[in-house]
This record gives sequence, structure tokens and C-alpha cells, in this order.
Amino acid sequence: MTVKEILPTDFQLHLFHEGNLFESYKMLGSHVEYENERAFTRFCVWAPNAKQVNLVGDFNHWNGTDYPLSKLNSQGIWMIRLDENLLGSVYKYEIISTTGEILLKADPYAFLSEVRPNTASIVYSLDGYEWNDHSWRKRKEKRDIYSDPMIIYEVHLGSWKLKEDGSLYNYHELADELIPYVVEHGFTHLEILPIIEHPLDISWGYQGTGYYSATSRYGDPKGFMYFVDQCHQNGIGVILDWVPGHYCKDSHGLYRFDGGYLFEYETEQDRENPIWGTANFDLGKTEVQSFLISNALFWMEYFHIDGFRIDAVSNIIYWPNSDRKNDFGTEFLKKLNKVVFQHDPHILMIAEDSTDWPQVTAPVHGGGLGFNYKWNMGWMNDFLEYMETYPDDRSNVHHKVTFSLLYAFSENFVLPLSHDEVVHGKKSLLNKMPGDYWQKFAQFRLLLGFMIAHPGKKLLFMGFELAQFSEWKDKEQLDWNLLEYDMHQNANAYVIELIKFYKRSKPLFELDHHYEGFEWIDVNNTEQSIFSFIRKGKKEDDFLIVICNFTYRAYHDYQIGVPKEGTYREVMNSDGEQFGGSDVINKRPVKAKHSTFHGRPYSIKVSIPPYGISIFRPVKHRKERKGHD
Repeated sequence: MTVKEILPTDFQLHLFHEGNLFESYKMLGSHVEYENERAFTRFCVWAPNAKQVNLVGDFNHWNGTDYPLSKLNSQGIWMIRLDENLLGSVYKYEIISTTGEILLKADPYAFLSEVRPNTASIVYSLDGYEWNDHSWRKRKEKRDIYSDPMIIYEVHLGSWKLKEDGSLYNYHELADELIPYVVEHGFTHLEILPIIEHPLDISWGYQGTGYYSATSRYGDPKGFMYFVDQCHQNGIGVILDWVPGHYCKDSHGLYRFDGGYLFEYETEQDRENPIWGTANFDLGKTEVQSFLISNALFWMEYFHIDGFRIDAVSNIIYWPNSDRKNDFGTEFLKKLNKVVFQHDPHILMIAEDSTDWPQVTAPVHGGGLGFNYKWNMGWMNDFLEYMETYPDDRSNVHHKVTFSLLYAFSENFVLPLSHDEVVHGKKSLLNKMPGDYWQKFAQFRLLLGFMIAHPGKKLLFMGFELAQFSEWKDKEQLDWNLLEYDMHQNANAYVIELIKFYKRSKPLFELDHHYEGFEWIDVNNTEQSIFSFIRKGKKEDDFLIVICNFTYRAYHDYQIGVPKEGTYREVMNSDGEQFGGSDVINKRPVKAKHSTFHGRPYSIKVSIPPYGISIFRPVKHRKERKGHD
């Protein structure tokens, strides 16, 4: 695919101002064009409040006197076409506002930006990369994102691993280092914290300036194409953390782009986010809709992105710092999702939404916002609060575990244990666990086991698999040295085995979003803080018995009701010696007796480990197993 267009047509201009030019990056920005083998470079920008726009760069010694852009229409599209190939040139727009203010602005549609702290745009061509992910894309079309396993590894590229001198890996080097690691651990997807160009490292990409620029911290855009390509060739989907709600107010960026409030709301109350220090996109402005929706399609088209995690949806559907519904925001999200799914029906659109807004994952034509997944923030908050409670007091907060099942099937949920939960003094997952050294690790394994067994797809932030004691330090790499210690090696081995078990156990994912896939066995055992339930697959005889003990007491001959007769075999136990546990396991299969218990006609007696999860599967005889995965 190429980005080669002649002068903007009247129809393109009409669609852009109407809010329906979904390839606006072809019209706006900088593009090298060829006519009769002669090269030209075209620059086009939207600046309706400008009195004059000049082009400045290294090609004219940053003097725009002889490089004025011409105004193409009354709605503020400006353009200049130079008779030379400026590929690789560094530039900005010198915008003179109606009040005489002179602004130096990076190009909102630039495909490449200077490495921070420099802030100019660079003329760059996205043409020429040869993709080798055709098999992946064909396989993706045949997959069912709802009934397939999904376990996402959330990564901040700048702190996953650093070179010995403390410098960043580039996209190619990250492909060589990160992708084999993700494959080894069994994750199905990578979710990358925002990689749009951003001036400040500690914003983690959430406060951007260049929405069409893959950040130059790690190389050029074709390097990122290579990274995604390698992910796909290794069976890993790529999800981008994407921020269509707000952006930073740095002087070279989108804020007050032409001297007026162009990309942002005009009124201060609607525009400003005091907590983040950012400005909100004016989502009711049609040109902003063209800008943002085009951006989503841009990442899909040029970088083969498999999905987006939409940041801060609550700040879009409600006006900032209030409970007033924002109709501009909700209508934008519906429009975004409709367009994106028309472009790729297999894309993942995941809402990071902490509100109780209904039908977030229902289609737009059914009255929903149109996402196909939503983070289950309620489960995350309740379950972490439960795990941080001292074990003898957990009986008092029993409902923190059970409440999520009352709404687990009201939306298509992803269960997130994300970066937000292990930073800013919140402690690491391991260190959230109460008790001594051994108890922390045991409860850490239990936490992960319960998460895997609970309905919903999964997301975990990098470093959890090392069982880090320290919370995420965004200026340093993960604590890789921990793998020199036995308990951390054991925890890592547990993560690998747990994910492997999850991916081969259809009852843990086939009916994630259907109430038929889950059934409590004993939900009321507050005294012992033991929960037991059934996870079911699509086949009637395909199910798992899950028992979770959230206290330090072990039990033997613990009776539990089961739905059918036969023999049951323990297929997963977090207390295994190889994982650092006390090895209270069930080595031999147990036979169900015709003894009514928990309201079921049969029951088994098993050993229950301290701070452990035990999972049992009915043993199938050869005849029963025939044709069964």
C-alpha cells in the first residue's frame, strides 16, 4: 500500500470536515509524490484559526519566509508543494494566529518524529516493508475471539529489559528478546502501553503529541512493523493501548494548535483534566472524528494491529470531573467501533471502563457502545482487596469473591491485573499478599490460579511472572536477577504451567461469556474461606471441578459434591513441590460415591492444600475420549 495522492480533492475535503474521511492521513501530513519520475513533497495541515502558516525545517534553515502554505478552503486546510524529494527532512509548521501569536508546531499527521527531547517532525515514507504474516491473518479470520483462550501480557517497552549501559532496546532487538519470552510463557497476545510519540518518558505514552508516529525511542516505524510481523509469525496477537480521550499540552503538540482551541473543547470545564494536566479531545468536532478514527485504521492498515485497549473510557462517556453524560463521547465511540469493525470484523476493541455504563460490549445496532470486550475493574478491585485482607478476617469480606459472578456475563469481560495495580505505592502482586515469605508465594499462586479459573479473558502486567517483591519501576528494567532464587524460579515455572493448563482446558474459556459455563458448588463456606465451583465447556461432559482455599489450614478427606459418578483426577494443584508448595496434592484418582452432598447426587473426598487451588477433571474411558480434544 502506498501513500500517494495528488492535491486534496473537493470530495476529500468535504468528507474530512464532515467527520467521515477515515484515511485523512493520506490527505494531511507530509508526502513525497512522483509525477513523470519527478519527485515532489507535499505538506498539508488543518489550521482554521491561523492567519498564516509557513513551513520551516532543516531544508530552509528554519526560515519560513519563502515557504508560505496556501489556504485551500475557508475551513482551514493549508498546503504547500515543493519541487524536491524531502524524505528524511526535519520540519515544523510556523503558525501565525489571528492575534499575531507565533507557534511552532509538529505535524499532527507526521509518520516519524525526532527522538526526544527534540520535537520536530520528519518526512517519512511508510512504503516498502514486506510483510510475512499472511498465515497469521488467515488463521485470525477463522478464530472465535469469544470462545478461544486469551491471556494477554501487558508490556511497557521502555522498562521490560534494558541494555547493560541502561539504554533502550530498539524494535528489532525487542523482537529478538521479547517475542521468544512471550512464546515460552504461552501468552496469546501482547498489549503494549501507548507507543504514539510522546515527550515525557514518565507519561508511559498516555500523554501524546504524535498520534501517527510510532515513537522514535525504539527506532523507526518500519522497525515497529518488523516487531509486529515477528509477533504474528510466532502466533502472538498485538494490542495497542490507545488514547482517544486526551493528550498533553506541550507547546509543540496539539494543544491550541493554531492559536485557538482546535483539537480540544473550547470551555475550560470540558477541556481540562487537572489530575493529569491534559486536554480532552473535542469529540463532537467532526474534523477531530476524522483525525481519531483515521488513526485507528492507520495502525490497523500499516502496522497490522490486532486490537486496541481504549484508555479512560469513563473520561469519554462522562464530562471530566462530573457525572454528566457526554453525548459527544458516546456517539464518537459508537461511530469509531462501527467503522473499525467494518474495516476488520476480527479486531479487538477493549474498553478500559470503570463505570457501570450498560451494554458497553453490545453492538451499536443493539443499543450498545460497540466494543467487544471490557476490562472487569470491579472484579479486580474486589479480588485484590480480598487477597490483601488478613486470612483470619477474610470470612468478613466473603462477598468480595462472590459478587463478580452476579454480573460476570452481563458484558464480555477481560480480567485485568494491569500496570495501574503495581505502581505508585500499591505494591507488587506478590507483596500485596499478607503473611510470611512462604505464605506470600502460596497466596500469589492461588491468586493467579483463581484468576485463570474465573470466567473472562486474562491480562497481566509484565514482571508478575518473576514474582517481584518491588512494584513496577518505570525507569528501570524488571528484576531479572530474581530468577537466580529458587522460589522465584518456582513461581515462574508455575506461571508457565498454569498458562499451558489454561490453554488446553476448554472449560476455562469456551463459555467465558455465558452463564451456562459456570456453576457454584459451595458459595457459602465463609467459616473456612473455601470456594468451589464448576467450569463447563461446550460439550456436556467436559467440565472441571475447582476448589480454592484462601486460608493457611490444610484439609484431608474434604467432601465436595460433584455432578456425575465416575473417577476424578487432579489436573492442577498450586501447592505442588515443584512450584514451591507444601505438596498437599492428590496423587491418585478419587472415585465419586453415590452420596448426596452440596445438593448433588455424588461426592468425592480430597485433600485441600493451604492457600491453594486444586482442579479436578472427570476421567474419561477410552470410548468416552474418542473424538474428544
